[in-house]
Amino acid sequence: MNVRYWVDLSQIERSELRALLSSGKHASRKLKRAQISLAADAGAGDEEIARSVGVGGSTVYRIKRRFVEGNLERALSDEPRPGAERKLSGKEEALLVATACASPP
Repeated sequence: MNVRYWVDLSQIERSELRALLSSGKHASRKLKRAQISLAADAGAGDEEIARSVGVGGSTVYRIKRRFVEGNLERALSDEPRPGAERKLSGKEEALLVATACASPP
């Protein structure tokens, strides 16, 4: 983690984040990411941000990187996660349901 990312929010983004934090009707992950973004824009160090928000240093680094490489929306939202492959195909699943719902022999 020797690369440093600098978060530079526009005035509109700052006001959007403050409104997001003041409403409090969002997921806690999103609120913490907003706090991290605002603190990074204010010039606080990674360790200081991590301590004040209650997250790890790698989380602060990751949020800052996602903002710099993408935009504010990418920094606030979850990255897509790869899911496990389906164990049954559609036909196999239909057969299983039909077998389970049928009367016993």
